[in-house]
Amino acid sequence: MPSSNEVDLPALTAELRNKASPKRRSAAKRLRKLGLPAACPALLEALEVELGDERTWETQYQMIMALGASGCKEALPALKKLSRRRIEATTVLLAVGDALVRLGREYDNDPRPMFDVFDIDNDSLLVDGALRAVAMLRLQFEPEVAEKLIHRVINLKDQARYFWLAAACPGWSGDSVNRFLQMCVNSTNAGLKTAAEAAQVGKYLKWNPL
Repeated sequence: MPSSNEVDLPALTAELRNKASPKRRSAAKRLRKLGLPAACPALLEALEVELGDERTWETQYQMIMALGASGCKEALPALKKLSRRRIEATTVLLAVGDALVRLGREYDNDPRPMFDVFDIDNDSLLVDGALRAVAMLRLQFEPEVAEKLIHRVINLKDQARYFWLAAACPGWSGDSVNRFLQMCVNSTNAGLKTAAEAAQVGKYLKWNPL
């Protein structure tokens, strides 16, 4: 991963204050890809300003994703507050759920942030974002933890939530995991079926989320 010495970080973070939202969004996407902790203060300051305009939800999304990718734990209080806010552009909550899992862990495979998201709001895109982070980070959960998570997702009665859970399963084991994956393999949803079939043989696929 590039270091702050290999990019013009001051110039890049200055773009977060550009008058044009597409320019700010482009800078946030670049910082998300770089994942530089040194960018955290500028990202957090920029997000606080950006949240004042609901029309720039795409830029807000990328700034939050950049905070998560950059390991900006100092952003957790602001993100937790945002997770409880009524937001018209709910896609922003997808990024918040993702970032809460990335930043809230006390150790690599800590499942607590995932379950904390359920306790905040299990009927929003927060859960989808959190599940996506679990899958993208390839977190390894013990069988009892995996069973609990699968149970909670199934109880949401929304099969649209199954995809990222299936994508997270390759490193998990246990009867609950096996039953869940078999159910997904029998689905008519091609993407879900692909994720589940790969998980059944312990294979992580490469996903490219927004």
